[in-house]
Amino acid sequence: MSNLTHLDEHGAARMVDVSAKEASTREAQAEAIVVLSADAFAAVCGGTAPKGDVLAAARLAGIMAAKKTSELIPLCHPIALTQAAVEIEQLPVRHALRIVASAKTKAETGVEMEALTAAAIAALTIYDMTKAIDRGAVIESVRLLAKSGGKSGSYAAPRRVR
Repeated sequence: MSNLTHLDEHGAARMVDVSAKEASTREAQAEAIVVLSADAFAAVCGGTAPKGDVLAAARLAGIMAAKKTSELIPLCHPIALTQAAVEIEQLPVRHALRIVASAKTKAETGVEMEALTAAAIAALTIYDMTKAIDRGAVIESVRLLAKSGGKSGSYAAPRRVR
């Protein structure tokens, strides 16, 4: 009925059987951009936000989320991560924070969803910790930057001008 791997021949959702695939090293990076008001950006970067260290909390939340991706996304396989990281770059001209999350494993399936989940949850954590200062903060985008490994090979997103 469809070329979508998560649908069976009748169109019903299913978890893909990856047991015939060979385990290989797989990596992925994803990003999220959070645009803040000048006051919220200053509080985050200056470490004076009312709820504490926003950047540390966001990094930890992202890593924790990567580890729980299969609990959050219904058809994702639970996989053992060998690495998960979240880096946050300040973009002062835009009063924005660029989150780059990465995940790595040696498994039969990829880690794109883990990297995307880490970036998204880190962004939501920043929103949560700054909403007292700026309820208008915007999570502008969440996207896959790159992936490697597996049958489909490598992917690199086109660069965007920030």
